[in-house]
Amino acid sequence: MKTIYLPGILAMAAIVVASNILVQFLFGNWLTWGAFTYPLAFLVTDVMNRVYGVSAARRVVLVGFVVGLLCSFVGTQIQGDFGPLVTLRIALGSGLAFLTAQMLDVSLFDRLRGGAWWRAPLASTLIGSSVDTALFFTIAFSGALTFLEPVNDVSWAADMLPLLGAGPVVPLWVSLAVADWLVKLSLALLALVPFRIIVGKLSAQTT
Repeated sequence: MKTIYLPGILAMAAIVVASNILVQFLFGNWLTWGAFTYPLAFLVTDVMNRVYGVSAARRVVLVGFVVGLLCSFVGTQIQGDFGPLVTLRIALGSGLAFLTAQMLDVSLFDRLRGGAWWRAPLASTLIGSSVDTALFFTIAFSGALTFLEPVNDVSWAADMLPLLGAGPVVPLWVSLAVADWLVKLSLALLALVPFRIIVGKLSAQTT
């Protein structure tokens, strides 16, 4: 693997590790601190894609996926107040959501790379983030998928509450998913600034 990819690989690994740690700490009623670090993975993927191409971006994604699996394994070995910090459903949802969303991001970015500089990173991140959120929260907490891990009681996630405390009554996990999705959409917009700056600097170094 080329050494020029190393900063992207290290950044992705750091984001995945940090997110796996910060997800244990609540931010308000609907979020964890991990919700603010994990979306940066899309920024890393898009920068690698723009500067070094699809192959480099996919390699970085695979590194992030492997690091995520390792973090999930470690989490399954640590006992919290209600059992392992990472359950099978959370590990499965996290891994599938990350790999699917990131690879989708890479493909969409590549198809849109010829347009305005902001179109590819914005569209690919918005769509990838939406898929990521839908997959993770459905796999990890939906009552319809209890058969994936019958011994894991996720009935708390099915408590019917107003959406984000003010909207229509929905299962708790839906509010958690919507809050997470809104953060990702917001960060997708904000990330355009560092994307532009980082790509400009790296492109200058490679020419």
